[in-house]
Amino acid sequence: VFFSRNFRCDCGNSKFKNLQCKLLPEKSKVNSGNKYNDNFYGLYCTCKRPYPDPEDEIPDEMIQCIVCEDWFHGRHLGAVPPESGDFHEMVCQACMNHCHFLWAYASQLAVPPLTKANSVEDEGIVLKVEESEEQKKEIKKESGVEHQDTKEEKQSEQFNEPSTSSGYCHKFLQKLPVEIAETTSEFSFCKLKELQSKPFVKKDTATFWPSNWRSKLCTCEDCLKMYSELEVQFLTDECDTVLAYENKGTSDQETERRDPLMDTLNSMNRVQQVELICEYNDLKTELTDYLRRFADEGTVVKREDIQHFFEEFQSRKRRRTNRMQYYCS
Repeated sequence: VFFSRNFRCDCGNSKFKNLQCKLLPEKSKVNSGNKYNDNFYGLYCTCKRPYPDPEDEIPDEMIQCIVCEDWFHGRHLGAVPPESGDFHEMVCQACMNHCHFLWAYASQLAVPPLTKANSVEDEGIVLKVEESEEQKKEIKKESGVEHQDTKEEKQSEQFNEPSTSSGYCHKFLQKLPVEIAETTSEFSFCKLKELQSKPFVKKDTATFWPSNWRSKLCTCEDCLKMYSELEVQFLTDECDTVLAYENKGTSDQETERRDPLMDTLNSMNRVQQVELICEYNDLKTELTDYLRRFADEGTVVKREDIQHFFEEFQSRKRRRTNRMQYYCS
């Protein structure tokens, strides 16, 4: 799999005899935290087929769900995925049903798929459909009822709207001092409840998300508790994203490809570079010749032999330097 957050090695448990884990020797015998999906048995997607599938002649890109970490064919997601550059993460159909709260965010944040239905009814179920304040005003105007006194409206809003509601009212917050409003908003305001109060569509499809969508999830106390109950706390972790794993992999590859000698050379001037290359070549040649004698004699190279070699090498280097200084003077 591309990455697996809920996985730990099986070495040292009851599957193996007389084998202790060298990475975590103190871990328990049973790895209860491991979650094995069908991928561990070579089966993927809702079709439960291997990849590559010798019986599948349709070329199709596979995409990993960031929640269950299973891989899916693009054609088995319930909707045609957007162009690869238009989204960074995908949540499959089953995980959208499990994490039902994501539908409220999807209406504002998710990248729309390529297919478009003819009507909202064809796409899914509209939830929390309520008339907005503007719609109510338009209806009253059409029926001949006009708002004559805006002050009365504001007073009725101030006294009729409960200040202890689950999602703090923006109008009430605006009446507070800035410092108090910011503090109250930080601890009491729930982004999810605000989105759920508006119409949104729930479909039977996967969803596709941009790179920064996780930072917009609510982190109030109630939502954090919900994430924990659903075992999706990682959704609020920016280091858990596919983009973060890709960047880390790229950085590790660049570090592995980096040559320490070339890095040192690049930090030197021309004269220092020539001197270092000459010293390196001398060391390589003399060490190869020195070790070849042990190989020809069939003897083992000991620590004392290597130490003796470098002492002799440094002594020869000093003699050469002293001769060069004598000729230069």
